Amino acid sequence: MRIETDYLGNRELPDDAMYGIHSLRASENFPDQTPFHKEWYKAVGHVKKACYLTYAGYKKALTEKYDIKKIPFPLIPDEVIQALLKSAEEISKGDHFENFIVPAIQGGAGTSINMNINEIIANTALIKCSKKTGQYNMIDPVEQANIYQSTNDVIPTALKLAAVLLLRDLEDSINILRKGIEQLENKYRDGLRVAYTQMQEAVPSSYGRLFSTYNEALSRDWWRISKCFERIKQVNLGGSAVGTGISVPTYFLMEVVQTLQKITNTHLTKSENLSDATCNLDSFVEVHAMIKAHAVNLEKMVSDFRLLSSDLYGKKELSIPKKQVGSSIMPGKINPVIPEFIVSVAHKVYANDVLISSLCAQGTLDLNAYIPVIGHAFLESIKLLIAADHSLFENMISGIEVNMDVAKEKLFESPSVTTALLPYIGYNKASLLAKEMKEKKMDVFQANIILKMIDQNKLTDLLQPQNLLKEGFSINDIL
Repeated sequence: MRIETDYLGNRELPDDAMYGIHSLRASENFPDQTPFHKEWYKAVGHVKKACYLTYAGYKKALTEKYDIKKIPFPLIPDEVIQALLKSAEEISKGDHFENFIVPAIQGGAGTSINMNINEIIANTALIKCSKKTGQYNMIDPVEQANIYQSTNDVIPTALKLAAVLLLRDLEDSINILRKGIEQLENKYRDGLRVAYTQMQEAVPSSYGRLFSTYNEALSRDWWRISKCFERIKQVNLGGSAVGTGISVPTYFLMEVVQTLQKITNTHLTKSENLSDATCNLDSFVEVHAMIKAHAVNLEKMVSDFRLLSSDLYGKKELSIPKKQVGSSIMPGKINPVIPEFIVSVAHKVYANDVLISSLCAQGTLDLNAYIPVIGHAFLESIKLLIAADHSLFENMISGIEVNMDVAKEKLFESPSVTTALLPYIGYNKASLLAKEMKEKKMDVFQANIILKMIDQNKLTDLLQPQNLLKEGFSINDIL
């Protein structure tokens, strides 16, 4: 065991622990079991690496211009800088995550996150330098691992980096899903069906048209995500505690974000107002609202598929893949588990939206203390939507089948088909035809033979897909 000391006193830690006293206290103060997002952890590693690279550049510039003996503060030895860099790079790959013991739900504005990673970096760097863990007189979690940094610029910058990288995946998953829907749109372009308003039979339409509505909605979602990057690209790294850059060299402040940009291949930029980027988190509210719109569109789409494929619908036109046995007591029951999963995801995103909005508003003066919970909910929503998109595409969209013969038969048996005849026979005659169909349970062709509302050949022609699905009519159609 080893003894570590902080402002509050001493604590005993295992010799092989890469975490330290600050992490230990946090894990005791926040006894929650919600795991911290590994993507955020890795992003902090990237940020730390950028800081150490920038520090190395700063040290080089200093020693080239000034006599090192006249510099009034100690400089970190090159060996230690290299060890810190290697440790930060390992964290950026997800290594040592088992030593990150701080839970997702916590207080302290992210200080526990920053210190846990600082301690991991310091201790792994000590081992690289052939020292023992806890020998902080050689490499200190604050003096060296946290050089020219603050929790208040490192943690939100890392959150934005993690979000940008995940948003790339979300953008891709939406596009894959959209292409799957587009294939259905093309496959069933002329597949006639009854369109419904308020869950009542309304007018003739097609499955191609229905699938096109989902395609357009997903296209808007894809477009919105493409705009999210612009909304969260400005970071406050280098701004220190409240964005004033206090205790940070000008060189470091001007170079560190550019360095982060290069090593992560992202378009993150230094905010023009670092204080604003530190205390105001409305960009997360805005971006989350954009991804929430995707959740809304997913829920609408799968709810439609669930309804159309349900036993309530009667003779089914649309079927979705059977994925799981649905009951432990009812033989042969198959549940629509994929739509239910998507709806559950959507409502979790809605709940996160309320949490993010309310806690972003809770920021007080120069800082928002709730960024750990805000960030957790934000990243959770993105990851849930990525999972939803992949599952929806792989487990349902790729296996949807439409029985076009059944759909067409139901349309011609539905009084709603008479709406297409209004320009030719008028509302009143169409109503009589619809009534005849409904009362005698016959299709439109049989009812017209009895009532002789329109020439039978003309009726057959009008109800062809190319005519039924035209947008509007011209006088030449009637003459």
